[in-house]
Amino acid sequence: MNVLELAVPDAYVLDLVPHGDRRGRFTEWYRADVLTEAVGHPLTLAQANHSVSARGVLRGVHFALVPPGQAKYVYCPSGRVLDVVVDVRVGSPTFGVVDAVELDSEHPRAVYLAEGLGHAFVALEDRTSVTYLVSTGYSPGREFGVDPMDPDLALPWPTDVEFELSAKDAAAPTLATAREQGLLPTMAQCTVRYEQLRAQNRR
Repeated sequence: MNVLELAVPDAYVLDLVPHGDRRGRFTEWYRADVLTEAVGHPLTLAQANHSVSARGVLRGVHFALVPPGQAKYVYCPSGRVLDVVVDVRVGSPTFGVVDAVELDSEHPRAVYLAEGLGHAFVALEDRTSVTYLVSTGYSPGREFGVDPMDPDLALPWPTDVEFELSAKDAAAPTLATAREQGLLPTMAQCTVRYEQLRAQNRR
């Protein structure tokens, strides 16, 4: 399993190793030891989510306040998505930086993003499934979003797709507005959180 840090620090893509024969295919889509070695601490598993989307369904950009935030480990077992990570941490040297990874069922990969980062994806095929493990459970009062069509972010969405967003995502503020309203996590908060997690792992 190969692990590579993305342009957004504290986010990684993991190239998975499928094993197949005439019966089908088997993939270890999550390995706690591999992820722990890459990020310096285990992913606390609090909830597992599974979405099924038609082509063009766009979910995000979502993030949670830190602490505790919500780390995510994202995998596409069926279909195809463009998965996007956004650095929304105020004070980060890479604030506003974006990276994107295509996830699909034929060439298995996964994306990990740490607490405090923004996440979005668009389904590129009908009946696309996305499964993601998260470090904290759903907490509506601590979860927010940024407009995925924010022209200043210029997220790399495909041009041949007709997008469908939830009413909440369509009404989300731009990154600049979210910053002005104090909705975004800070890099200082995230740094403290990451160090706490790594310290727990060293005990």
